[in-house]
This record gives sequence, structure tokens and C-alpha cells, in this order.
Amino acid sequence: MAKIVNSWNDWDPLKHVIIGSCTGCCIPPSEEPSEMKIPEDSDMRGMPYGPRSQESVDKGNAQLDAFQALLEKRGIKVDRPTPINFYQEIGTPDWKNACMFGCMPPRDVLLTVGNEILEATMSYRSRWFEYLCYRPLLQSYFDNDPEMRWEAAPKPRLTDKSYNKGYLYDGITMEERLKRVADLFFVTTEYEPLFDAADMMRMGKDIFCQHGLTTNRKAMDWLRRHFPNHRIHSLNFPGDAYPIHIDATFVPLREGLIINNPNRTLPKGMEQIFVENDWEIVPAAQPAHKTPPPLCYSSVWLSMNCLVLDPKTVCVEASEVNQLEQMDKLGMEALPVPFRDAYPFGGGLHCSTADVYREGTCKDYFPKQVGKTLVISYKL
Repeated sequence: MAKIVNSWNDWDPLKHVIIGSCTGCCIPPSEEPSEMKIPEDSDMRGMPYGPRSQESVDKGNAQLDAFQALLEKRGIKVDRPTPINFYQEIGTPDWKNACMFGCMPPRDVLLTVGNEILEATMSYRSRWFEYLCYRPLLQSYFDNDPEMRWEAAPKPRLTDKSYNKGYLYDGITMEERLKRVADLFFVTTEYEPLFDAADMMRMGKDIFCQHGLTTNRKAMDWLRRHFPNHRIHSLNFPGDAYPIHIDATFVPLREGLIINNPNRTLPKGMEQIFVENDWEIVPAAQPAHKTPPPLCYSSVWLSMNCLVLDPKTVCVEASEVNQLEQMDKLGMEALPVPFRDAYPFGGGLHCSTADVYREGTCKDYFPKQVGKTLVISYKL
């Protein structure tokens, strides 16, 4: 049987990937953690929960299908999840929720490390069952690849103990939000491990994790124990008032090169490990748009949420002319991919995918471990 699962970073040549689906996606009910994700000026604030319009679903799926065709034309195998009925009440013995979210962004749910695919805990109740959409694919990989490791992180209870109740209150200023981020005070507590896979940046022997609204330090401690041969690091970006998912903030393009959101720069102490190992950190180009598409959770910085196909080739949203130009200057062939109709369903080109197979092996890109980013403790 052939080897199916292998991926150690985000830039080795991509050969097999999962692309999400907009089918059946919903606007989920308001939750404490999800409310913190929505910017103050977003038209998502106060939206009633329920199915997204069929017109928007069709437009989003059309762009996902075109993205799939582009990758397949380049010889990359593409799999798709199996959507479930997201518009139904869900619950556990601890809580109930009126409906779910969807399965457009597999990057949030699945973390591929070498020959292992790990199902993330997730930190929203509306996304607790999202892993079910990927189970048919994971079952197939497991059945046909004798070396594939199929793991699931401990499913969280997501009781009120997992959240700082009242974290979001009317009248909070942007300065107060930024101070909370700088103080590492988030809506998620340290009661149980909580993480979204999109908060992880895989770089060979090292995994860098964004500590923010969807991933806590207890999860990083769990990951450290689960991956004992890797080094787990915590990063946070004090300039980001809504720190959720690292792939619109800190994006590696190839070995030795990272683009960093200029509004969310890495603190001095945390950049040391990159500097000491001769990595270049370049400010990302400014977004071409001043506002995100209607009913989109994310910021305009999805402009830098790109999918690297190999160290010389990258997919960038087609209207992001500034990012396309920057990629060209950085020596990358930039493939324009229309994707703004898919943004509202959970993110950009990187968010909408999950690696299954990339060429390459586990390398040590950071042999000089002089920084202090290794996670060794957390406060309850």
C-alpha cells in the first residue's frame, strides 16, 4: 500500500490536499468565544443564526471548485469533506447549541504532522462536531496507508469553566482589547486543552502556536507531550485585537523566509529564535481592499492567507494585487485565484485547505534554540 500522509511544513511541494465545502454552512448562534472574533465594525455582529443563503453558498462553492480544478491541473490530488446537516440543534450533557457552523475551513480542524493527522479540540460549541465531515477521508487514509497515524485530541467539555464569562462587554475600547492581548488574557481559560489547528505553524522539528482567543497554553502543553520529538513554542502578537489563527499574521513562504502582518508584529523577545537561525521576516504587503466581503468573520488581512505549492509557487487571492506583486518581488510565481466569495465561510486559500501529502522530511530549521518561547508552564 502506498504512503498517503506526509507533511512537515507549509512549503515543501504539495501533492495531496483537502479543500473544504460551503454546502450547508450556517451562521452559528452567538457564543462568548465567537463573539470576540467578530470585529466591532463587522456586519456579522448581531446577525441571526441559521443557514447561509443558497446564492452565497453557490458562489462560494464555485470558487472552491475552480480552486480544486487549478490544483488538479498542476497534478495535485484533491479530496473534499462530506458535509453533515449543520442546521440542527446539537449538544452534550453539558450544553446545547441551536446549530453548527460548516466545513469550509479544514485547516482549523486538522493538523498534519509527518504521517499523523490530528483532529483539533476546537473551542466553539458550534464547531464541536465538525470533525465528522472529515472522518470518511481519515478512515480511507488509515485503511490504505499502514504508516498513517490517526489521532484526536481530547474532546473538551466546553462548560462555562472553559471561558472567562463576561470577557466581552459593551463599551470595551480598542486600547483595552490590545492590553488584554499583551497581558495574555483571553476569553478561553486554562481549564482544559483548547486549540484550533489553524493556530499552529509547522516548521519541521518545531511547531509554533499562536496563544490567543482559540488556543490556550494548556493545549500547547498537551501538544508538547503528544509530540515529544518536537519543540512546541508559544507566539503572541500584541498588535492583534482579535488573535485567532496564525495564517493571516505570520506566514512562511519557504525555508528562511516569513511574511509578517505589519500591524501584528512579533515581539522582540520572540523573534530571537528566527533571527539567530538566519530567517528573514518581511512585512506583508497591504491588503488591496479596505473592507472584507459581506458577512465575513475575518479581516482584510486574508490578503496574506496564501497557499504555497512549493518553494517557488504560491496561490494568492486574485484581487489582492499588492500581495501578488510582493510575491513576484520575493521570487515566487504567484497564481491568482478568485476567492472572495468563499471568504465569508471561514477564511482564505490556506484556511480552506488541509495538507495530506507534501514531499520532504522532518528537518531542524532552528538548530540554535536560544529563545525562551518553549512552553513549559501555564496558569490555571
